[in-house]
Amino acid sequence: MQKNSIVYDDAHCHLQDARLAPWLDENRDSLDASEIRRRVVNGTQPSNWERVLFLGNEFESVIPSIGLHPWYVNTVGDDWKAAFLKHIDTGKCAVGEIGLDRWIENYDTEAQKDAFLFQFRRAREAELPVSIHCLRAWGLLLELLEKEGPYEPGFLLHSYGGPREMIESFVALGARFSFSGYFAGKGKRKKRDAFLAVPWDRLLIETDAPDMLGPEPLRSESTYDSEGEAINSPDNLIKIYDFVAKMRRVAVEELAAIVDANFRALFRLWEN
Repeated sequence: MQKNSIVYDDAHCHLQDARLAPWLDENRDSLDASEIRRRVVNGTQPSNWERVLFLGNEFESVIPSIGLHPWYVNTVGDDWKAAFLKHIDTGKCAVGEIGLDRWIENYDTEAQKDAFLFQFRRAREAELPVSIHCLRAWGLLLELLEKEGPYEPGFLLHSYGGPREMIESFVALGARFSFSGYFAGKGKRKKRDAFLAVPWDRLLIETDAPDMLGPEPLRSESTYDSEGEAINSPDNLIKIYDFVAKMRRVAVEELAAIVDANFRALFRLWEN
């Protein structure tokens, strides 16, 4: 297989983010012709859901996904659930980014749990894949998911940073795990070690662009926000694949084929 015949899939990113507007303008005409076959674009709150859905309509390579991120559970009005259901009922988007977060200041665990379960249960009814964010709440997340029972459509623990020991339990419930370039940095050895335990058929790769910027070797280009700060370019995905291939000791062609099959299985509703 030639290098240029490899296809890549970004399991989690935020192309709707204003920081990526210059990148998107520059790549608009070539986005669907890129060697990156598919990108899951994740909304985080009602104010950006419409933009996510617009990108899904504009680009064949974009899979739109909407959810209320745990950071915003106490910043939205009471009507967010109605808006969420309206979009989900169209069957044109996945669910996420949703989840739990005890890293942020003044987190409200009960509000996060209520929002998470509302969205997760609606996703189950619609048989949609889910993208889950979790920071410093892995035990609670596992407890909630075990009470809900195995999730046949499958869910993604994006940028999985939980314990290696929990992987088997999450797998039994339907989990997939995506590696982001940020985990290639110094001090992230435990995160990398955990990914060595992820079964091959549950492994995905993501950028989380414009966030989770990896170290210099994993940057295919320099992208900056309006303040001149370096941000994570969607183009860095290919370098992340190269890193994971070396980490798991396989050729990048083999890795890409495995990840593409995993991606197609999780997001099978968009493979027709």
